[in-house]
Amino acid sequence: MNAWIVVFLLLPLVAFGQTNPRVRLETNQGVMVLELYPDKAPKTVANFLAYVQSGFYNGTIFHRVVPGFVIQGGGFDTAFRQKPTKPPVENEATNKLSNLRGTVAMARTAEVHSATSQFFINLKDNTFLDHRETTPRGYGYCVFGRVVEGMEVADAIAKIPTGPGGPFPAEVPQQPVVILKAEVLANPPKP
Repeated sequence: MNAWIVVFLLLPLVAFGQTNPRVRLETNQGVMVLELYPDKAPKTVANFLAYVQSGFYNGTIFHRVVPGFVIQGGGFDTAFRQKPTKPPVENEATNKLSNLRGTVAMARTAEVHSATSQFFINLKDNTFLDHRETTPRGYGYCVFGRVVEGMEVADAIAKIPTGPGGPFPAEVPQQPVVILKAEVLANPPKP
């Protein structure tokens, strides 16, 4: 993403002396608030904020739920149609942030720099997903934020029975979990 776009997206926060942007995810299971880390993952945060501000996540589902591991969403609508995305963002997993319980990271394919819109919330410490080396197998998954409110919502989502759905043979909540609205909070608290 162009550096000027990153500055444009974060400028309102800097102007008001706020450091970390926050995003409110209103789901049909409750509300979660995510704090993002632009100092550690600037391209990833700018990418995520651009999707939020465009309304992309509204009406998408958490399509993958693995109790004791992650909940993943941000790519499919309620009919399991994959939404068109922007080009992939560079994987910033070398930022030394760990995939600990409550952190938010980018989902990707086996291709290291393939993340677009999908993200996941870690339900437990998943340090094996961290960057270990600059190989396809060891590159890791970029953590770019954490749940600061509503982790109980993520835990409740993890308890919904799963099975097949759409193109997926398993791990799909049998009761749809929908992101009704994603929005950037105007005034996150100062540290």
